[in-house]
Amino acid sequence: MTISVAKAFLENSGISYKLNEPMANHTSFKIGGAADLFVQPKSVDELQTLLRFSKQEDIPAFILGKGSNLLVSDKGIEGMVISTSGLNAIRLVGDNCIYAEAGASLTALCLFAKEQGLSGLEFAYGIPGSVGGALYMNAGAYGGEMSQVVTSAQSITEDGEISRKVDELQLSYRHSVFCEGDEVITSAIFSLTPGEKEKIWADMELYMSKRRASQPLDYPSAGSTFKRPTGYFAAALIDECGLKGLTVGGARVSEKHAGFVINGGDASCRDVCELIGQIQQKVKESKGVTLETEVIFTGRR
Repeated sequence: MTISVAKAFLENSGISYKLNEPMANHTSFKIGGAADLFVQPKSVDELQTLLRFSKQEDIPAFILGKGSNLLVSDKGIEGMVISTSGLNAIRLVGDNCIYAEAGASLTALCLFAKEQGLSGLEFAYGIPGSVGGALYMNAGAYGGEMSQVVTSAQSITEDGEISRKVDELQLSYRHSVFCEGDEVITSAIFSLTPGEKEKIWADMELYMSKRRASQPLDYPSAGSTFKRPTGYFAAALIDECGLKGLTVGGARVSEKHAGFVINGGDASCRDVCELIGQIQQKVKESKGVTLETEVIFTGRR
């Protein structure tokens, strides 16, 4: 990639950017080398302009939400990282429905719904992700998931906009249609149920207190490291193998919740990958179960 060409294009387009931006500043793991270019579009039109430019110039483009389920290489990311943080509008549309752009945080969406007296998103309160990321992975917790409340979603490619109803989104455990292609989620609409603000807030606080009690929220992490294996719970398998506290460099299996690999302060991507590999090997040898990562790896190998 010719940086000078990209810089000229971005400056002519009025799109803000940073050079060699440390990705550790943009992930919940607090890990990751620099992105060649870190770009923050302020509108869907700017986002589409960037997608077209990256395709025309053959520049790799990685779409970033809140970085809460992400492990970035110590060697950084080649090309452009396109942050959706500037696309964060939330508003009421129709009866009991909320429109939210992809870069809006789930916390902001939950709080907005509560203020409108709309119930259904309480389970998502405290999930540290964006609307786009949550839909991409069909995020869920405490018996709820995005598939239960989303009614439609909008996405774009360099060629145009696509709109789908919920039955076209292929939502299943930690999966959606967006996992299979090059579309970028831009917004979604959620259908909720009228409720009492006090009850909604009480449920949100209950779920948050459960998170605080059971999860290592005082350490950087990417949430649950592994997907739930059929018929098992990843954390229980790891705990039964005696792996709580297992450490590689600055990375450690949380003593509070074995399903979390945490950054103890100075962990590298290499440390985390080595620790994940050791966990997978020991669980496979001891339990005969293959653990698949829920955390997404990206960047230079």
